[in-house]
Amino acid sequence: MKNQYNLPCNIAQTLNIIGDKWTLLILRQLSNGYDTYNSILENLEGIPSNLLSNRLKSLEEDGLIIPVLYQSHPPRYRYVLTESGKDLDNVFYSIILWGERHLNKCYKELVHSSCNHKINIQYYCPHCNEAIDKREITVKNGEDYPH
Repeated sequence: MKNQYNLPCNIAQTLNIIGDKWTLLILRQLSNGYDTYNSILENLEGIPSNLLSNRLKSLEEDGLIIPVLYQSHPPRYRYVLTESGKDLDNVFYSIILWGERHLNKCYKELVHSSCNHKINIQYYCPHCNEAIDKREITVKNGEDYPH
């Protein structure tokens, strides 16, 4: 299910890559160390095996994962997140924080490892070297899309 959205929008174009059912959950499994086909299949109850196979191929084509052969006969692969794939951790954390605030039943929360207290996301401007409030953020159109 590629290219669902033909909109000049970062969100729409990102959803074309990671917006299919199960895709974010597969990436999250990889981020959590479940890096083989079987370990992903075992830890994502309900995912059809053919769908997992298709999603892994798609994620490879999109440059989010790299298959690494770990057994020759029969060939078996483990899947390694690329830098682009690893960058999705921020998306996962944002979704977890949203869930803490809005789900009727919260399953996970983000805490600071050192003190075990809840954390918040903070935006930072490296140019000004300061933390900024989200109300200070402006979304600008890219150079290729002036409207």
